[in-house]
Amino acid sequence: MNSPSPGPDEESRARELVDLITQHNRLYYQEDQPNISDAEYDELFRELQDLECRFPSLVFPGSPTQNVGAAPAEGFRSVTHRSPMLSLENAMNDGEMRAFDERIRRALDIDTETDLAYWAEPKWDGASLEIVYLDGKLQVAATRGDGKTGEDVSFNARYISTIPPQLKGGQDVPREISIRGEVVLPIAAFDELNARREEQGLPLLANPRNAAAGALRQLRNIDQARLQALEFQAYGLAEGLPAHAHTQQDIMRSIESWGFQTNPLARVCPDLESALTFHQMLQDQRTDLRVECDGTVFKVNGLDLQKELGEVSRAPRWAIAQKFPPQQQTTRLEAIEIQVGRTGALTPVAKLAPVRVGGVTVSNASLHNQDEIERKDIRVGDTVIVQRAGDVIPQIVAVLPDKRPRGTKRYKLPESCPTCHSKTVRLADEVVTRCPNIDCPDQLKNNLRHLASRKALDIDGLGEKLIDQLVDADAVKCCSDLFSLELATLLGLERMGEKSAENLLSSLEKSKHTTLTRFLIALGIRHVGETVADLLAHHLGDLPALDSKNSDSKNSEIEQLFDQEQIEAVEGIGPIIAESIVSFFSDERNREEITRLRQLGLHWPAVEKTPGKPETAASGKTFVLTGTLTTLTRDEAKERILAAGGSVTGSVSKKTDYVVAGEKAGSKLRKAEELEVAVLDEDGLLELLSH
Repeated sequence: MNSPSPGPDEESRARELVDLITQHNRLYYQEDQPNISDAEYDELFRELQDLECRFPSLVFPGSPTQNVGAAPAEGFRSVTHRSPMLSLENAMNDGEMRAFDERIRRALDIDTETDLAYWAEPKWDGASLEIVYLDGKLQVAATRGDGKTGEDVSFNARYISTIPPQLKGGQDVPREISIRGEVVLPIAAFDELNARREEQGLPLLANPRNAAAGALRQLRNIDQARLQALEFQAYGLAEGLPAHAHTQQDIMRSIESWGFQTNPLARVCPDLESALTFHQMLQDQRTDLRVECDGTVFKVNGLDLQKELGEVSRAPRWAIAQKFPPQQQTTRLEAIEIQVGRTGALTPVAKLAPVRVGGVTVSNASLHNQDEIERKDIRVGDTVIVQRAGDVIPQIVAVLPDKRPRGTKRYKLPESCPTCHSKTVRLADEVVTRCPNIDCPDQLKNNLRHLASRKALDIDGLGEKLIDQLVDADAVKCCSDLFSLELATLLGLERMGEKSAENLLSSLEKSKHTTLTRFLIALGIRHVGETVADLLAHHLGDLPALDSKNSDSKNSEIEQLFDQEQIEAVEGIGPIIAESIVSFFSDERNREEITRLRQLGLHWPAVEKTPGKPETAASGKTFVLTGTLTTLTRDEAKERILAAGGSVTGSVSKKTDYVVAGEKAGSKLRKAEELEVAVLDEDGLLELLSH
């Protein structure tokens, strides 16, 4: 069986990127407290996309590249969007905008001699909102959430003066309308709010975007002044298209006529060059705009063309956001601190002399790993260039060597864990330095947070501060210790009253009745999130007793159950995930922990087993795509190959099974011929995929 062969570095980095991006999505969409810049997030996202493109086996189910945003937070009623609130692909420069225009023209069969008009509008830095009207009256306002389900923030949205409770237009208004737009906090209003908070001794708001999103998602102690300072600027229509509307411009005119505020700078650009000119004009005016702006959104103006282009899993094909270059400043790196993650990864964090970058004070930046530090030769005491594109924590772009103080030393990650003092390890084929001690307090704290999370065992009342207390007091030395806690132990903790202690014990008892999927999530197996856990649960049906003291026949049964080839045969689970699962259940300490959890009362109903994935003519085959296909886009061809059990890589080698060559195929086709790799045209690919 041939399959893409990512090296250990690529595999390790992909795992790290999935974890990082998922964490940053939660901080941005759920908690309104992002801790990296837009530019750094985009860099991580693109790096993951590139890895997944080169090594399709690294496309894990639930990958951030396949999804939008983050799930709604607790405390809000969930609202299912009538159609998904998708994200937008990004262009970082004019060259990528030109490439987008070329893709659109190829898909629509429009030659370069014909003008293609775009609707252009500033990309305000705020929070997306959908507002639904019935018979002209406001029914519900919902955040983006994960794109499919958002949070009902109708109560707070009614304070925003630019959201009309009743639409204008009378009988001309469609019966059901879904308006989408951005909730923003103008810069002047943000400064005024912060001045008032400073006088009152309250914490200052970090930036306008977070202040806007946070105001919308208030559950108690509603800050009416902040809500009343917000503005809603409509940018689109998801439902209720007027009969006369044929362009995006027509839609925006209708939205304005119903009483909404729209972006006054938006306009039609009749061709690509005028679109690029508009973007440059916005960039030149960026510091003078009344609302924080991080780029330009371009949409194909014709609605018939939008419909023909359609969308992919997380973004429409007919729209793109061209981003502004990130803003930069210089500051001093005062120290490097180490954070220990759930998997033992040691992450160096730069502590910066506070500096204002793009209107926000920043003081931290992730340095990722030892290789990143060495590549940029970052040392404590250096003057560094930091850049920000709308968030709080920047990335370090470069060091200014001419400002380096005498006597600075090259930085090396510690040889022992700063928390438990175990000797750290870094395998020769990995970029990550790790603490190998699974009982390390920092790892344990992160594992407990994961186990208690909503999609795992959902333990109400087990918050971050309480977990810290339990671990620091040695009351919990492994995850299973949670379920043997006694009232007296809890009452000995700081600020823990009898009622709170009883409530926690009740929550722990309630969480013992769970599902196999939730239990598998709670174990914290690498790469096993909600989707993979559910697939694995339906493959296993149940977990047998895993006690290493069982008979040889029982251990043989366990080994057979967690055979890597069988796990890989599960639809949606690839070799990397399968290896991680097998490795986890092969570890005697993990099996003992699972056994103890079951002995302490965790249980679940058995799950109906599902059969493995069927073999197809493409199963296990490696494909390389080159040139332009006639009826399929490159992404569509890739999706169909993956769905048929094949994989797509970016380069031709002896391990390649098929090269799919379209028009204007280049060097990859020549290399395939040199290596005598089978070459298919588009019809040949479709024929193969049909079997």
